[in-house]
Amino acid sequence: MEHFGLARFAIWLVFLVPGSFATTNSQQGGYHLIKKYTLGGGEFGRDYFDYLTLDVSARRLYLTHNTRVNVIDADSGTVLGDISNLHYVHGVALVKELDRGFISEGGADQVTIFDLKTLQVIGQVKTGGSPDCIIYDPASRHIFTFNARSKDATVIEPANGTVVATLPIGGHPEQAVADGNGMIYDNDEDGNEVVVIDSRALTIKARWPVAPAITPTAMTMDREHRRLFVGGRNKLFAIMDADNGKVIQTLPIGGGVDSNIYEPETGLVFSSTREGTLHVFHEDSPDKFTVVETVFTQPGAKTMALDTKTHNLFLDTADFGPPPPPSSGTGPPMTVWTIVPGTFVLLVYGR
Repeated sequence: MEHFGLARFAIWLVFLVPGSFATTNSQQGGYHLIKKYTLGGGEFGRDYFDYLTLDVSARRLYLTHNTRVNVIDADSGTVLGDISNLHYVHGVALVKELDRGFISEGGADQVTIFDLKTLQVIGQVKTGGSPDCIIYDPASRHIFTFNARSKDATVIEPANGTVVATLPIGGHPEQAVADGNGMIYDNDEDGNEVVVIDSRALTIKARWPVAPAITPTAMTMDREHRRLFVGGRNKLFAIMDADNGKVIQTLPIGGGVDSNIYEPETGLVFSSTREGTLHVFHEDSPDKFTVVETVFTQPGAKTMALDTKTHNLFLDTADFGPPPPPSSGTGPPMTVWTIVPGTFVLLVYGR
């Protein structure tokens, strides 16, 4: 997922009006910071952290962190180990029946395979350019990476680490979700659409516009009621029918959305943004969603994982210094985040 200008934080903080997001279902709310673990990091000045992956049964939390994956005890925050010497890592997918994990390395155009018990690297697989989101699809039993630079998806057989197919997405792919029955839904940022993939036939079945949401990035799903939840970078959260692509409802969110999570047990939907807003919605019915609350976390806390055992949410971020001056190149100036060394943190939110 992409960088977000630090200057926008300052603008947002100045003009933020308390209560600008209504709370209409307070009995489901009350999320607050319950734990904060400092993990260090930021040793390279410019750092990056992306998807969080939780193995609920093993109580292991995997945090992607620039050149490494931090493995954390989900209950104590203790660092259990690191998988290091990686290249601009984005996500981790777990295949428990094989005792293997798969890491998307955006800076190396590859997936690194590791042993879930020992955390030792056991192989690499070449992918398309700059793999970002990575998921395991239980229906086809394949790993899918969604590659930002080559604008395609690489399909991997996890048992032997071979590439099965490459699927053209058409635009910049972002977060994807599998329904468990053979369909994968992926956000196409460039096309402002959801791309529907038949994971067994390895074909594109449909392309659905997400308007009025624009630049879709975050994605999760209510599999029982067949609803997709899409976060757009124009500060709109869209609810879409997973069978016909109809946008049923939209709700306002903060800037720089990067992660959505649905909790079937409570009917709650969570959306986190780079601005540091955690939005909580409730599924009153498959066609009606209401705002529960908006919690202000910490700038940069853009991705998260849900612990279905405790119902807590994990988010990570760091403190940011002033951006460096724009480069003197011929292209448009870019604002990058400069991490204050030693400030990478894991935040735990609960009720």
